[in-house]
Amino acid sequence: MAPEEASAPVTGGRDRADAGSGPDRSPSVVRLPRGAQAPYRVFVNGVEQQEGNDYFVAKGRLEFRRPLAKEGKLGLWRWALMFFGIAGTYRKNDSVDVQYTVNGRARLVTGLDIEGAAQS
Repeated sequence: MAPEEASAPVTGGRDRADAGSGPDRSPSVVRLPRGAQAPYRVFVNGVEQQEGNDYFVAKGRLEFRRPLAKEGKLGLWRWALMFFGIAGTYRKNDSVDVQYTVNGRARLVTGLDIEGAAQS
């Protein structure tokens, strides 16, 4: 085996391009607002994402390479624990914001719904 092959990282047979999808993971999808036109600026939890690296645009929606999650509804016990100050909730809760144009005017929408997101 050549030295270059021995030092190559093991990726489990999948490359980075499809790391967030496949049979074991459904991609996280965010639908763009009606009439939204490029250019898009996309932010996840306030961090700007790069088209082609972090997400791609297809059929009026953004498809993210990594899975995103939304905090599920609080159950009675968790709510009661928070109400009485006994415990808090620190679940993953991603937020997607998109800046886009409509009729040449810049618009910003925050907290878009994430489809295919894991509920935590």
